Amino acid sequence: MADDSANDPHVFEQLPATEADREVEGRATRAEVLEFWSENYGVDPTVFDGHTFWEKGAGKVWVFAADLPSPVDVEAVGMTFLRTRQEHWKPTTDAVQRFGRHAERNVLVLDREEAERFLDGETQDLPRWEGDWGYVIVAHEIAGDVEPIGVGLYLRGELRSQIPKGRQRDL
Repeated sequence: MADDSANDPHVFEQLPATEADREVEGRATRAEVLEFWSENYGVDPTVFDGHTFWEKGAGKVWVFAADLPSPVDVEAVGMTFLRTRQEHWKPTTDAVQRFGRHAERNVLVLDREEAERFLDGETQDLPRWEGDWGYVIVAHEIAGDVEPIGVGLYLRGELRSQIPKGRQRDL
């Protein structure tokens, strides 16, 4: 018989709504996920209305623009969204590219040369940033709009690209 309070790394389980609903120790809640995006990036929680959050594996959170009965034994649901169960939660590149345009803070806009270096996976000195340290939404102006391009880790005047190696480009 399966232990309902244990995380099954092979099955998607929907995140509980609140801490009071949590059955698996350490699993993030929907409320915590919405609070993370709101507090860190100023994304209004209503942006995620109609979306459900799922965990498969320890701390790998996926977002899905619909609902399903939970648990569900499939290969994938929606797209990867957030890494939890670590000291600092980290949004994925996919999540930032999809939802980052709703962010109102901790968005670092790069010029063309800086954006090209970021997409190539380079770490670069950027002492001009006056926002928070940690994971930031990196963006670039394209055709008059600021578009998110990925996640960067900003520490002590340095921006570290978090673009996955398979998606890095030498432009």
